[in-house]
Amino acid sequence: MSEGRTVLGRGPDGAHHRDVPKALLLENLHPQARSILESAGYDVTTRTGALDEHELVEALEGVQLLGIRSKTHVTSAVLEQASDLVAIGAYCIGTNQIDLAAAASRGVATFNAPFSNTRSVVEIAISEIIALTRRLTEFDKAMHDGVWNKSATGAHEVRGRTLGIIGYGNIGTQLSVLAENLGMSVVFYDTAEKLALGNARRMDTLDELLEAADIVTLHVDGRSGNAGLFGAKQFARMRPGAVFLNLSRGFVVDYSALRDAVVSGHVSGAAVDVFPVEPKRKGDPFDSELRGLPNVILTPHTGGSTEEAQEAIGQFVSNKVRDYLSTGSTTLSVNVPNLALDQPPGVHRLAYLHHNVPGVLAAVNATLAEHGVNIEGQLLATRGDLGYVVTDAGSAVDQAVVDALSSRPETVRLRLLS
Repeated sequence: MSEGRTVLGRGPDGAHHRDVPKALLLENLHPQARSILESAGYDVTTRTGALDEHELVEALEGVQLLGIRSKTHVTSAVLEQASDLVAIGAYCIGTNQIDLAAAASRGVATFNAPFSNTRSVVEIAISEIIALTRRLTEFDKAMHDGVWNKSATGAHEVRGRTLGIIGYGNIGTQLSVLAENLGMSVVFYDTAEKLALGNARRMDTLDELLEAADIVTLHVDGRSGNAGLFGAKQFARMRPGAVFLNLSRGFVVDYSALRDAVVSGHVSGAAVDVFPVEPKRKGDPFDSELRGLPNVILTPHTGGSTEEAQEAIGQFVSNKVRDYLSTGSTTLSVNVPNLALDQPPGVHRLAYLHHNVPGVLAAVNATLAEHGVNIEGQLLATRGDLGYVVTDAGSAVDQAVVDALSSRPETVRLRLLS
């Protein structure tokens, strides 16, 4: 039986609803996120903070579209009870706060913003590398305490120093280019095969990078395998007096070990933007073993939080979820098969998410033929256990066709978009 709801009609999500379709946007998203969806006909509710599991289940009643950032966790239990939910927009890079497999199994497509805040993260990394290398944090604190301490001891130019980038993805590669423009040498380590940009050199092992770099910066993703990636052993491998940055995920670093490395002087400075446990709302209390340490910059997960980045993210993700709900396009979805689609006028579109088993396409076409529906165009894509076939019909698709397809055992979610 279908695990997702059959959706019919012509609303902004491709559906007839008695009420205006609803979107719920959490965690203080940029106003552009709301305005794009409202222009598409949605009733949009916004909340500034994150919701816990129980709160989220209640808030999702009757909601077709959910927008979140990194603090709200969309668990399997939430998805099981969110029968109206069709799509999730993660207005950030990471999606580890969402049970992507559970969402896919219920026909809930998920989209993120893999590129939109790249420049903002790179710029804060560059600024922190310079600030820590010049020990600006300590000079600033002394001046505010009324102490004049002019000294060149421990302060260095970044030109000629070696930057070690762990994770050579969108952020790591752009950081690599800008660091070279500042006269730095760049080495990087990534478990995937990556093309080196400029004069950057790939290191065969993490230890090799740590032994070569004056500054080490983490830009890895949120996959569970990265948990505990960096601890006492890795800090010990770093060059004496090196600088450390983590603007990726809090759970990848042992911060007690970082504290020990800073206190001992082995690590001369650090910048941390992400923490294993973070407050849910602005103004909530924060604590960390890194507070109060010299030449340590702590920021509240704001690496990508510039007005420019948040506006770009709001536009990108809202456009993606809007297009999915109206045309069925799944381009850059992180959990369902990807199909790039527009919708020509005068066609009636069936978007059919199903278990990836043999014979589904033949069964769809046979069902349409039995009911006298002529196919104008058709695309199929698969992704793991899930298949997605989108069919444009030249004539109206009646309820009997919808009932026949939605009752098939391989059905996950069927939507009639026009």
